[in-house]
Amino acid sequence: MPHPPSPDAEAIVAARHGDPFAFLGMHQASAGLYVRAFLPDAEQMAVVDGATGKIVAEGERLHAAGLFVASMPARREPFRYRLRVSHGGQSREFDDIYRFPPVLGELDVHLLTEGNHLASYQKLGAHPIVHDEVEGIAFAVWAPNARRVSVVGDFNAWDGRRMPMRKWHAGGFWELFVPGLRPGHVYKYELLGADGVVLPLKADPHAEEAEQAPGTASVIAAPSRHRWRDAAWMSERWRHNDREAPISIYEVHLGSWRRNLGEGGRYLSYRELAEELVPYVAGLGFTHIEVLPITEYPFDGSWGYQPISLFAPTSRFGVPDDFRAFVDACHAAGIAVVLDWVPGHFPSDAHGLGRFDGTALYEHEDPRQGVHRDWNTLIYNFGRREVANFLLASALYWLREYHIDGLRVDAVASMLYLDYSREAGEWVPNPYGGRENLDAIAFLRRLNELVFGESSGATTAAEESTAWPGVSRPLYVGGLGFGFKWNMGWMHDTLGYMARDPIHRKHHHNDMTFGLLYAFHENFILPLSHDEVVHGKGSLLGRMPGDRWQRFANLRAYFAFMWTHPGKKLLFMGGEFGQQREWNHDVGLDWHLLADPLHAGVRSLVRDLNLLYRATPALHRLDCDPAGFSWIDAANGAESVISYVRRSHEPDELAVIVGNYTPVPRHDYRIGVPRPGRYVERVNTDAEAYGGSGVGNCGAVEAEPLPMHGHAHSLRLQLPPLGVLILTAEP
Repeated sequence: MPHPPSPDAEAIVAARHGDPFAFLGMHQASAGLYVRAFLPDAEQMAVVDGATGKIVAEGERLHAAGLFVASMPARREPFRYRLRVSHGGQSREFDDIYRFPPVLGELDVHLLTEGNHLASYQKLGAHPIVHDEVEGIAFAVWAPNARRVSVVGDFNAWDGRRMPMRKWHAGGFWELFVPGLRPGHVYKYELLGADGVVLPLKADPHAEEAEQAPGTASVIAAPSRHRWRDAAWMSERWRHNDREAPISIYEVHLGSWRRNLGEGGRYLSYRELAEELVPYVAGLGFTHIEVLPITEYPFDGSWGYQPISLFAPTSRFGVPDDFRAFVDACHAAGIAVVLDWVPGHFPSDAHGLGRFDGTALYEHEDPRQGVHRDWNTLIYNFGRREVANFLLASALYWLREYHIDGLRVDAVASMLYLDYSREAGEWVPNPYGGRENLDAIAFLRRLNELVFGESSGATTAAEESTAWPGVSRPLYVGGLGFGFKWNMGWMHDTLGYMARDPIHRKHHHNDMTFGLLYAFHENFILPLSHDEVVHGKGSLLGRMPGDRWQRFANLRAYFAFMWTHPGKKLLFMGGEFGQQREWNHDVGLDWHLLADPLHAGVRSLVRDLNLLYRATPALHRLDCDPAGFSWIDAANGAESVISYVRRSHEPDELAVIVGNYTPVPRHDYRIGVPRPGRYVERVNTDAEAYGGSGVGNCGAVEAEPLPMHGHAHSLRLQLPPLGVLILTAEP
């Protein structure tokens, strides 16, 4: 006859016991040892001595649901044991989960609680380990307000009663070692909230692998077996990220760069992208690849900007080691990898971080602080130590474990301002009555301090669309500490200018010149990103005015202006060959367009601009220094002609750029130049090889001793229609 169930027994069976290790497993009593186990499928249970393999006690059913107890009055000292259960005439033997000591140490919990465990990913999440001489998986998760947390998965019938976890009350961390479990299994956490309500199953915030969408479970990741081959790159990569280095970034959405049309339009894998994307980008002369977020995300239409798992590369393209192989291939080709990283907000999907333990744990409780209404997402509580630690550990994880060369931090403006996209009364001021998010500012400064403090040569870039001062200035002068900042103002003004009919450009000449008033306030990147080819904006080519020939000529001229303007370069995929339609994340780029000479000509120009930019110190060394730029003539709005000089540290290294932004050729056009000698025409965007009309200067022109524009010498040039000339002075 079963014993009358105790309150503890009822709580275990109902999955409402907050301390299962206090009841289950082996315990001592005055009458000897006993073992309790909850085994819903078992008909019989026995305790086996781990040393001898012999049964030392038969179990007695305490509860009809499958709760057993085995008493051992003759034994006084705890020992290693296993459980043998039978069901349907078959038996199996295994280690009891509840016989193992804690996995987390007191120092781990202390560091996690105070927000200083910057390798938290090594302790939280799911990790294969050997514990008490037994192989298995250690699970750990932060959920301080939960009454009970259980590991559920395909290994326990997703039953929250079977594997409730041990709680560290000091910090609210839960842990469990599951012996015999192997990588590859899918799992989640089942939490009983503080109000006694069972929450929707939650993905592991620290999971290092995730189930492929539309699945939402976490995956127990296998230890990496990738052997890195980029030691030489890693030791020198700071040179590739330096403010004086040529930086030309190819921004790419991995899911729509190219599809495998022979297999139903499926995604290319990380390894296929290593074979196809990497040599393509290297062949075009780009120095960096920036990938739109690949931290696991549930909704394709978010492009990765609403991530669920900040430690897991999306499984859409393969497993974690496949992504490592992609990064390794980039480095072998001399290309740095920048990861779009999203610490500003997260989606409200039921399996995500939102109200993780039944309370506003990662986000703010007050929706005026914790909800982005524009995106229907939740905002991290940057002032909470554990949350900041979670985000900082994620950033360092990608640099350390995947050799990522830079983090582009998304939506920084939304983090800096408490009233971002909010009306009066919809936000909460900081303690001083201001609109600055002091916690976010401290977080961003700490992020950059850590990234640059790693001494690994990695960098950071901020997508920041306001005039916040010192975004890319060092912490010791009061800056936020980013390596670079996107120049959104430059993009907006110049793209607006280029979209105008040339007949009207003379009235908007300042749109092309205004950016030089602030070009050196920050270490700028000039972005023609994915944001400029979505939401009805059309493609870059589609925004150019005029007939078909003029649209291509305008685009070529714009690219030459961008590649010679102070600032690093960023171009979204497809722009390099003049993609005609707006970007669609569900299909690949229109590669067939390259059969058209005008599209192929644009790509050839982008390649030549990259090669010239990299080979010419005057075009990159002083990108972020006012000494590297001077106007020749910024005032000829009447003819829409702009001319300027780019310089390097050496006096002999200079380039002259002249742009004619009307469809009218300008013959014998004279500009002043800083020194006498021969000037070689290195790029002419109107060259026939690019699809132009061929108006030019026969490869070079000699300076004449005729004063012009404040210089003692000048050049007499043939300016092509809707064309830009890039000339370099011979030593």
